[in-house]
Amino acid sequence: MKRIFFTILMGCWMVTNVTAQESIYPAPAQTQTIALTNATVHVGNGQVIENGMVVFSKGKIVDVRATASIADAKVIDCKGKHIYPGLILSNSDLGLVEVSSVRATNDVRELGQMNPNIRSLVAYNTDSKVTRTLPNNGILLANIIPDGGIISGSSSVVQLDAWNWEDAAYLPDNAIQFHMPSLMLRGGGRGGFGRFGGQQPAGDPVKRALDQIEGVKAFFREAKAYQAESAHEETNLKYEAVKGLFTKKQKLFVHCNIVKEMLLAIDFVKEFGFDVVIVGGSESYQIADLLKQNNIAVILGQMHNLPTMVDDDVDQPYKTPAVLQKAGVLFAINDEDGNTRQRNLAFNAGTAAAYGLTKEEALSAVSLNAAKILGVADKTGSLETGKDANIVVSDGDLLDMRSQIIQHAFIQGREVNLTDKHKQLYERYKYKYGLK
Repeated sequence: MKRIFFTILMGCWMVTNVTAQESIYPAPAQTQTIALTNATVHVGNGQVIENGMVVFSKGKIVDVRATASIADAKVIDCKGKHIYPGLILSNSDLGLVEVSSVRATNDVRELGQMNPNIRSLVAYNTDSKVTRTLPNNGILLANIIPDGGIISGSSSVVQLDAWNWEDAAYLPDNAIQFHMPSLMLRGGGRGGFGRFGGQQPAGDPVKRALDQIEGVKAFFREAKAYQAESAHEETNLKYEAVKGLFTKKQKLFVHCNIVKEMLLAIDFVKEFGFDVVIVGGSESYQIADLLKQNNIAVILGQMHNLPTMVDDDVDQPYKTPAVLQKAGVLFAINDEDGNTRQRNLAFNAGTAAAYGLTKEEALSAVSLNAAKILGVADKTGSLETGKDANIVVSDGDLLDMRSQIIQHAFIQGREVNLTDKHKQLYERYKYKYGLK
């Protein structure tokens, strides 16, 4: 009897959950040429094509121009809609943290201070329920970054419709992450708490931070000497992991915010010749010309935030992108809000468009600029012939939360299923309260 009851119960459960997120599969490879026609095409490089079309085949864009007749293609009429390149999260814990308060779902941090050999990619969870919500906001790729320690490991760019981390890998191990110890007298952050929370150890926090930074330089000097050897008696995994920094196949992402921290980041360019990217950079507007001179790019952190210093303009985070744009600094806009889980990326760019950027410059800051910084601009970031068909179709302005309604999303030409947990819960409670 118990067995019969259990069988009936399981049958009912399966019937009521046939549309659960777990039954949403990654899309198969594109087999038919697709033409998106009659839309306003935002190329991503500043160009806008009115009544334009985007044609893609076998996962690659083959034509971007004014709408015209086309044979042997599946035509999707996008009249009145807008076509954009897929947006890119430049700095994210996506797929590494599911529920921040549940330790078992966190795989973003490793023990120890110097972990350049840690790879975020192999911990990436393609079954994350958070990931499914992002294409509905135009986000199709993300750079996933490890945390913990000073040198945290390597980040990787992933595409957001995959069976496993091997499928997701778009550009593995593109950058080494250096979380610079804070040089703020209160030990970092607002309220006198450090990066990991809690009161800091006794002693001069600035001196302690400078000693740690010098330790990082010593590590890279040793790694450089290691790379200069023609043969090694033993393989050092930590030194091997940073080999790409010296050959320019990798970049050094330096996580810091205030001016004196960024000046120390410039030292790594001068001493080692690394390609350095500032991540955070809340005070980058103060040294924009210096960053330009040293060819340092910036990934701006959470824009919908208070300024770093109490005497800064309250709207300074909104104005910083325009200052960097004017100075010619390559920069990307990011979203690091732990509450919205990166879904507001486009709206951060929209805010920057209200504070000095043009709409197309703001779009580039979350598409082509991000692709350049992450090292994938040859494959994505704009709607240009030969690039991957990473495309978003929106009813209205992608950067405006009132009109951003995503109708189609394609990753490498594959149409992504836009069902997610949020939509399912919406339908569930419409049914519960008789609103269907």
